[in-house]
Amino acid sequence: MAILQYKCPVCGREFEELVKKYDDEVLCPDCNVKAERSYSGAMFSSTGKASKKCSGHCSTCSGCK
Repeated sequence: MAILQYKCPVCGREFEELVKKYDDEVLCPDCNVKAERSYSGAMFSSTGKASKKCSGHCSTCSGCK
């Protein structure tokens, strides 16, 4: 499980959500529209330390597995 950042394409709200998998569908808490992943924040490894090589695109990264 991971806490990921999202942004709503309709209202623009940015929020974090705890998900089981990186590709789980997440809905905006304000307008109930499917939110998009936001890659603007810092990425951290499972140890809590900032990851220097993490792009935030979990489907192409094997750093956290």
